[in-house]
Amino acid sequence: MAEMEDRRAVRTKKNLKKALLTLLKEKDLLDITITEVAQFAGCNRVTFYSHYRDLQALLAAIVDDYLDDLVGNFRKGFQNRKSFAANDVNWQLPIFEFIYENQFIFSLILKGEVLPGSQNQFCESLVKVSGTELELKEEDSEVEIPALNYFLTYGSLGFFLYWAMNDFKEPPEVMAQKLAYLQGKMFIEARVRT
Repeated sequence: MAEMEDRRAVRTKKNLKKALLTLLKEKDLLDITITEVAQFAGCNRVTFYSHYRDLQALLAAIVDDYLDDLVGNFRKGFQNRKSFAANDVNWQLPIFEFIYENQFIFSLILKGEVLPGSQNQFCESLVKVSGTELELKEEDSEVEIPALNYFLTYGSLGFFLYWAMNDFKEPPEVMAQKLAYLQGKMFIEARVRT
C-alpha cells in the first residue's frame, strides 16, 4: 500500500511541475494561482499543499530537477576519460545539448528573473562537480585552481546567458566550440580524478 501511495505522490508532483511549467509559458508567476496549477494538474489545493508550501517551492523543485540533470550531462562530457584538452568541444557538447533541449526552463534559470538565486544554483552545481571530480593540469599560474574554477564557471554563466538572451539561435555545437575556444585560452588540460 505504501508503495502505491509513493507512486501516486511521485505522479502528482510530476503533474504539478508540468502544470506550472505549462502555465509559465502563458503568464508570469505572479499571475498564476495555486488553484490554477492544481486544477491543471488534476488535483486540488489540499493535494498541492501536501507537497509544496507555495508556487516558489514548486518552481524551486523544478529547477533542482533540471540542475541535477544538467550535472549528469556535464559528467557525460568527461565520462570514461582520464583527461581532456580545454579546447575539446566534445566534453562541452552534452551540457549545451541538454540546455538547448530544455530552452524554456533554462531561460528562466539563466535569466534569474522568476526564481532569484537560480543563476547561482546553476553555477554552484557545476562548480561542485568540477571542483571535486576534475583537476587542472599543473600550469604556471598565479591563480589558485579553486579561484580559476569559479572564474571559468561564472564566466560560462555569462556565455550561457548570452545564448539565452539571443533565444538560443546558435546550435549547441557552435556554442560549445566557442566556449571551448575561450576556455582553451585560459587553461591547457583537465584531468578526471579517480
